[in-house]
Parts: sequence; structure tokens; C-alpha cells
Amino acid sequence: MISYIIRRLLLLVPTVFLALTFLFLLFFVLPGDPATLLAGGANRTARPEVVERVRDRYGLDDSLWSQFWQYWGRTIRWDLGESFVDNRSVNEMLGEKAPRSIRLAIWATLIDIVIGISVGLISAVKRYSLTDKITTFATAMMSAVPVFVLGFVLQYAFAVYPNQHEWPQWARLKTSRLGPDSWTAFFIPTGDQWRYLILPAIALASVTAATTARMTRGSMLEVLNMDYMRTARSKGLSEGAIIARHGLRNALIPVVTLIGINFGTAIGAAVLTETVFSWPGIGSQLADSVGTRDLPVILGFTFVVVLVFGIVNLLVDLSYAWFDPRIRLGESSV
Repeated sequence: MISYIIRRLLLLVPTVFLALTFLFLLFFVLPGDPATLLAGGANRTARPEVVERVRDRYGLDDSLWSQFWQYWGRTIRWDLGESFVDNRSVNEMLGEKAPRSIRLAIWATLIDIVIGISVGLISAVKRYSLTDKITTFATAMMSAVPVFVLGFVLQYAFAVYPNQHEWPQWARLKTSRLGPDSWTAFFIPTGDQWRYLILPAIALASVTAATTARMTRGSMLEVLNMDYMRTARSKGLSEGAIIARHGLRNALIPVVTLIGINFGTAIGAAVLTETVFSWPGIGSQLADSVGTRDLPVILGFTFVVVLVFGIVNLLVDLSYAWFDPRIRLGESSV
């Protein structure tokens, strides 16, 4: 097991290197001079002397390879550089933005797990029933609705409309921004923070919960026809015990993989959700930085997202042995 973990962690090295190398080179291939954009912006002409000072300050007059190796030299020391736009340390910005995205991703994943697995399980157990048809239609519809469209619908239905019609205060959710930023045990909202959290969490979880439900349904249908399920029934066990103890645990193996991928994706790819709800996390910051060609922020945030994604996938693989004791990761089958 230890050798397996070490091999997987070592595989992160080329993954991170290739991902950031691609982004680094893309920065210089895209139209527009970074120094000109930083000096005068995209909508006005910068003076040559200002452009030259910007080049000198950020090392943009060095060769491409020199900048590339200087960047990796700093990154290995966990120095992610300084923002071109805000003149702030990327490490400091990351420490501010990352917890917000992680909290949002945790709640989106919890909604994904509870709703997705429950709906998929009910749909599989009641196969071809009216309930199965309704849930199948609903999950297909949710998969097709863009996140930003759902976000605006949720804002109007649960924030704008209740305020317009003077609903009780507890029923009026907030349309955007972070709120009081008050938490317990890192991710549990306190005070009015839940009013700001619930809508973006639901929007972020909508597509993933629908996919999880469909995956759970398909996996559970395969398990229900296995020999060991028929053997359990022949022993006189109740249907609920059979499904919970024998069926669901085996059916969750592919579902856990999907949930792990969804969590990693929710941290770094929640650009639309965070933008629609003005949630000041990694996704919204990445969107802003791409627009301003802020290379240190783009590379620094991407570096952390890739690391998190790789570690989450490793934890998912390790969880296989718990769900199915027959699986022994990293061990010889001999």
C-alpha cells in the first residue's frame, strides 16, 4: 500500500509540470503584449517608458526560458510570486481565496452525495416505476441546464421574489457575495452565513448530483442481479438489509470515483457558479486573472488545484479497499 501511495504521488510531478508548462507557454502565445496590458490596460495606449519599467520590474524582458526556470525555482520553494495587477503575494491571495472555494466545494459535494445517491438508489430499487421515470427525467433535465442559468433562476426564486413579496425573513436567501464569513469547524456556517452559501452550493451541485444519481442507478442495477444478492435473499434477510449491507456498498465503488472527481473539479472549475453569485473564491479569481493576463495568479492557483485534484484522486483509490475488501491496492495478487 505504501509503495502504491508513493508511486501515485510521484505521478503528480509530471502532471503538474506539464499542466503549468502549457499555461506558461500559452501566456506568451496569446495576442497582446503582457507588459503593455499591465502598463496601460487593453483600452488605452501606454507610454513606452512605462512599458519598459514594467518589463524590468517583472522580468518580462528576460528570455522565455529564463523566466520559465525562474518561475519553477520559486515554485519549488512554495513562492508563487506576486500578482501583476494587485501587487499582492499570490500565496497571500491563495490563503484568502482557497478556504472559501473549499467550503463551497464541501457543501456542494455533500448535496451531491445525499441527493445523488438517494435518488439513484430509489430509482434502481423501483425500476421502471413512475418514480423511476420521474427521477430519470429530472436528472436528465438537470444535466442539460447550464449552471449560470440555474444560478439566475435560484436567485430570483429564493432571493429576489421573496424580498419583493415580503416573505418571512428566514425564507429570504441572499443573491450574491460571501456574507459575514462566519464558520465553525472550518465549513459549518454560523449566523446568517448559510443564507449566502445555500444557493451557490445547490447550483454547483446540480449537474454533479444528477450525474451521481444516474451512475448510482446503473451501478445498483448491475449489483441487484448478482449471485450474492440472490444468496442473501435465500437466507431470509430483509430487502432493506440486503440492499444496505450487500448491494449499496458494492455499487458505490464507481460512484466514489465520480464524487472524488466532482469535488476536485468543484474547487477549481466553479468559475461560472462563483461568478454568478459573486463568491470570492479560486474560480472567480481565476476568471478575473485570465482577463487581465495576470500570469503569477493563474499559474499559482492552477498549481494548487492540480495538486488538490491529484490528492483527492489518490484518496478515492485508497477508499476502494474499504468499500470492497477484495481490492488490495499496491499489493501483489500472488
